[in-house]
Amino acid sequence: MAELRQRGRPRAPADPEALVASARAGDARALARLVSLVEDRAPELRAVMKAIAPLTGNARVLGLTGSPGVGKSTVTGALVAAYRAAGIRVGVLAVDPTSPFTGGALLGDRVRMQAHATDDGVFIRSMASRGHLGGLSLATPQAVRVLDAAGFGLVLIETVGVGQAELEIASLADTTIVIIAPGMGDSVQAAKAGILEIADIFVVNKSDRPAAQEAVRDLRTMLAMGHWGDGQWKPPIVSTVASAGTGIDDLTAKIEAHWSWLDSTSGLAARRRARAREEVAAIAVAVLRERLGGPPSAARLDDLAGQVAAGQIDPYSAADELVSG
Repeated sequence: MAELRQRGRPRAPADPEALVASARAGDARALARLVSLVEDRAPELRAVMKAIAPLTGNARVLGLTGSPGVGKSTVTGALVAAYRAAGIRVGVLAVDPTSPFTGGALLGDRVRMQAHATDDGVFIRSMASRGHLGGLSLATPQAVRVLDAAGFGLVLIETVGVGQAELEIASLADTTIVIIAPGMGDSVQAAKAGILEIADIFVVNKSDRPAAQEAVRDLRTMLAMGHWGDGQWKPPIVSTVASAGTGIDDLTAKIEAHWSWLDSTSGLAARRRARAREEVAAIAVAVLRERLGGPPSAARLDDLAGQVAAGQIDPYSAADELVSG
């Protein structure tokens, strides 16, 4: 009973600087606590972000996206193994669908990546999308910052497969990998979803299937319709059988080539500036929404909404009045 009471007690407020120091020293529990503070938007989050700001900017961020069933988790696991063999610490953020009952990630920590669970150089965390469209959790950018500050050289983000809405990853990753599988119609859907515009590398996984070469040809045809100027990066197509490790060396080589191209063209700085811009804007919108959700603002919002519905005021004027207080 004493143990149950202990478990039921509210967690003591976190010491952000102590947690950051412990996480950088390799304390997995401290790192997990920091990510939890991010997900819960805890009061200590601002202090955490302030403490880690000077420690960030060193990790490479790799995003993996694609429809459900193409093998994203298997490719992610194979990449983790490859980079760990090179001595690089790897953090994995797997963004899963949200449980309607608990609000948490449905799949928990990915079973298919548990081969790395005992490796001190790997940190795997499932994050719930919590209904957020675009395939990412709202907390993902801050979680990336935490892993970066903790000394991980590579952060892999695997997004929930939500089809055409799954484009946000491009604004968060240094390199975006779009994974398709033969026989699923992905190569056709890619053009409709605008995925051609966000992919830095295409992976045709499960390439031992009969329709694999057809999928590669479809992608090549679509890429041929693009306009690639001198010095621009043209996405390569890599065939893999991730479950067997086939093609992973080729994939890592293409990833390294893209990073070299980013470094040589100032593309990395531009992408990270765009990432920070989106992050700041998202935080500002979240803060504004919280303020508008307070009792005085909520009552004012209801009043203005009634005026808009009655045609007494236009919605832009109502919004201006609400924001100005």
